[in-house]
Amino acid sequence: MPNYQGVEFCEMPLPVTTEPWPKFEGRRLSDLANENYDAPREELRERIGHKPFIWPNRTMYFFCDVHADADAWRRSLIASGGVRWLGPGDDEYELSEDGRDALFVIAGDCFDKGPSTLRLLRAIKLLIDKGADVEILAGNHDLRTLVGLAYLGRKEPRFAHLFVRMGQKTMPLFQEIRAQYLEPGDTSELSEDDLHELLFPDEEWFRRFPSVAKGLVPEKKIGKELKRIREKMVELPRKCEALDMSLGDIHRATTRARELFLEPEGEFHWYFERMDVARRWGSFLLVHAGVDDVTAGLLAEHNVSGANTWFHRLLADDPFELYHGPIGNMFRTKYRDFDHRFTDAGVEHMYEAGLYGIVHGHQNILRGQRVLMREGLLNFECDSSVDCNTRKLAGLSEHGGAVVVFQPNGVALGISADYPHVKVFDATQVFPHLTIV
Repeated sequence: MPNYQGVEFCEMPLPVTTEPWPKFEGRRLSDLANENYDAPREELRERIGHKPFIWPNRTMYFFCDVHADADAWRRSLIASGGVRWLGPGDDEYELSEDGRDALFVIAGDCFDKGPSTLRLLRAIKLLIDKGADVEILAGNHDLRTLVGLAYLGRKEPRFAHLFVRMGQKTMPLFQEIRAQYLEPGDTSELSEDDLHELLFPDEEWFRRFPSVAKGLVPEKKIGKELKRIREKMVELPRKCEALDMSLGDIHRATTRARELFLEPEGEFHWYFERMDVARRWGSFLLVHAGVDDVTAGLLAEHNVSGANTWFHRLLADDPFELYHGPIGNMFRTKYRDFDHRFTDAGVEHMYEAGLYGIVHGHQNILRGQRVLMREGLLNFECDSSVDCNTRKLAGLSEHGGAVVVFQPNGVALGISADYPHVKVFDATQVFPHLTIV
């Protein structure tokens, strides 16, 4: 069990009992109970139990998909046991003894959906300033915001749609910036026609995009992307109106956002500066979403450092290829038929790299974290729908929070607002050849 400290500031009940994770040893009991949330332990052992699994001798806290909800972040930190919360404020805590020696992984998607992106980012910076070892991994919402800001006004076919691609979920961020950094009446001087020309792709873009995207974006997805951009061009102005903002207000707030996030002296420049796409944790790959055959091959040949090098090069040189290509799959894939493929060849590449499992978020689940096999890889799915707006849409209780704690003894604990027990994954029950180093 984690040592919760400051539960009076958590607002949600934290579990004090444990349950094996996965719950069932075999498929028969799982089927009898009509409970197929997790893969049974025998399935995990049959598929990968013979692998020489390496488990780091250090505590790691895995958070993901907090989506602009600083209160969910506070609850998740308290649930981890990595902090000792002392008061109601975002900064009223200290690292616990375990937290001082641990790694805190924030696996993407701090932007969009929730009530306050800026407050969440400031809260994360507080954790860094308190001396925590923090790793930030790229999520699709994070990268969508970054490239939208960076390529505002560019008309090349690879870039002209990237601002609109952020969509209506990002507009509250500009409302925050307007309220906190701009004076009343501080708006763009451009005309409405000029704003439309600047912010939105024109018809020429819709004609040229398919040929530019061919070979990089799967064929099934090109038509979907064109349709989605047209939808977003309608949704975005409507969302602005609902927020009592004009396109001129959005443009002015975007200009300020570029200073805050992209300029080296900007208040939030640190967030993207610290970001990687993946991290190795023993025999686990830590990532926002997943892999495909190409990235698995890269990992086999160049390890995770090669993937991060590729990520940073594309981030600087070609955000379109970053977002839509194989590296983008690491923060976007849901293994759909239009995503880049992950097959037996990719599994073999992962094995060559000594990677037998993936810990990730990205796919909303509603009963806490789960464990399953995807192709031939162990997957810890950790997006437990913690932000308040996702929870409202899903019909969940008001307060969310979740964390997976990887302990130095080969045990992983799944803790969430939506499951009454701490889920206890004992790696020795799956990997007879487990090595803790």
